[in-house]
Amino acid sequence: MPFSTFEVVTFLFCILGLCAAKSWLRKRRPLPLPPGPKPRPLIGNLKDLPESGQPWIHWAKHKDLYGPISSVTVFGKTLVILNESSIASELLEKRSAIFSNRPRMVFGGEMVGWGDTLTAQQYSDRFRAYRKALHTEIGSKSSVSRFNVLQEIEVRRFLLHVLREPETIFQRVRTMAGAIILKISHGYAINHQDRDPLVDLAEEVLEIFSRTAVAGTWIVDMLPFLRYIPAWVPGMMFKRTATEWRKSITDLTEVPYAFVKRQMDLGIHTPSYTSSRLDKGIRTPEDEFIVKWTAQSIYAGGADTTVATLQCFFLAILIYPEVQRKAQEEIDAVIGNDRLPNFDDRQDLPYVDAIVKEVLRWHPIAPLAFPHVSTEDDVFQGYFIPKGAWLIPNIWLFTHDPKTYHDPMAFKPERFLGHEPEMDPHNLSFGFGRRICPGREFADASVYLTIAQTLAVFDINKAIENGKVVESKVEFTPGTISHPVDFKADIKPRNERAEALIRSVEVEHPFTTGDARVLESLKI
Repeated sequence: MPFSTFEVVTFLFCILGLCAAKSWLRKRRPLPLPPGPKPRPLIGNLKDLPESGQPWIHWAKHKDLYGPISSVTVFGKTLVILNESSIASELLEKRSAIFSNRPRMVFGGEMVGWGDTLTAQQYSDRFRAYRKALHTEIGSKSSVSRFNVLQEIEVRRFLLHVLREPETIFQRVRTMAGAIILKISHGYAINHQDRDPLVDLAEEVLEIFSRTAVAGTWIVDMLPFLRYIPAWVPGMMFKRTATEWRKSITDLTEVPYAFVKRQMDLGIHTPSYTSSRLDKGIRTPEDEFIVKWTAQSIYAGGADTTVATLQCFFLAILIYPEVQRKAQEEIDAVIGNDRLPNFDDRQDLPYVDAIVKEVLRWHPIAPLAFPHVSTEDDVFQGYFIPKGAWLIPNIWLFTHDPKTYHDPMAFKPERFLGHEPEMDPHNLSFGFGRRICPGREFADASVYLTIAQTLAVFDINKAIENGKVVESKVEFTPGTISHPVDFKADIKPRNERAEALIRSVEVEHPFTTGDARVLESLKI
């Protein structure tokens, strides 16, 4: 967003005070910061921040230049880059008591409302209550397994949509993820035959998140006092934007919660995370707040990440067709062609399971995770890490370290098989310490089932346009959640038996109109 003259002048005026504070702090530091590029007068390392492209590649260069831990300082804020997984483990797990906070996001967190979600929540009693609630309901394989039937039905519906309209596959991936997560979080059945208002709202909110989470976009994050200046003052347009966006985020929290309450009052609710928490009793307003926002966090934290992971799977299959062949040979040998793979088959499909791991490793969907913030001064390997520093784990580099993974740029599920398998990327791709993703068991199960059933019934090949093969590029978007850039694929059923298996869901689990009509009657 371009800054106005007022914003720029105000910003420059405040730099002098920041620089004075920086000089004072430097004099009282007991040890040096981790190494990094030399800061410039006034602006520090502002010009050393990633300008565009893939920031994890930018920061990866620091490892060769400065070592596995490095730092930059911008306007008095220190960013510590962790380019080795052992260091991330030491700081973010073993010292998690002081490295589990989140950055203060004035615009996105406080003004727009993302600060109430689990991902952006400050490390506090409320955060611990969030984690406890989520772990109880979806934090283990056994707790997630009660949703297995639901996931199997929605994946089969996804296959049917792809059969009918293969060109819409990536939109169908989003629909499937939304259908599964909204059913788990709120017992809400989406409308499969038409656009669903809650899915549309959720996609709008995820887009808002991607726009608010980009560091440096909103001047109020650097100059927090600007939030108290009236909206009519020139340059304060961000305040109106925040108000509009906050309404969308609030709606995604309040509307499905009200839906669950209504259905429970009528005795017709579908069991879900929210209904389970409500059954345990709401004693205080804080209890209700935690239920609402943890339920919203399930969608906010799970939908886009699942979509990005499955998009990476389809891209990998196009680039490495031999992976598809080997997986289908395994499925045919173990399952046959009379049924689809299910959760119970996973241990008998080691190659398919290895594909899941390799998708997580090949391109982690959160390549730089979300920054951890230190709550105390600390010293590590002779370097000073000040209170308030942002610690950024370069997960992409962890999963592409040639010391850990041979030929790391290639997609090779075989690396996880045999007597000496390489490190399981589940230990890297879902975060660290007290900030590890609480829904990782659910996400892993959903990705496995979608991959296994898709490979069982479809052949995924490169698209052909005007008689020429369309080659896909291995390129990814920047941002907190990273997706492959748009690509095309030709997807067809493997044979008539596969097509019959896909269509059988129409008879066994016919589509319904969903619960969208109920939303119209709610007064929020």
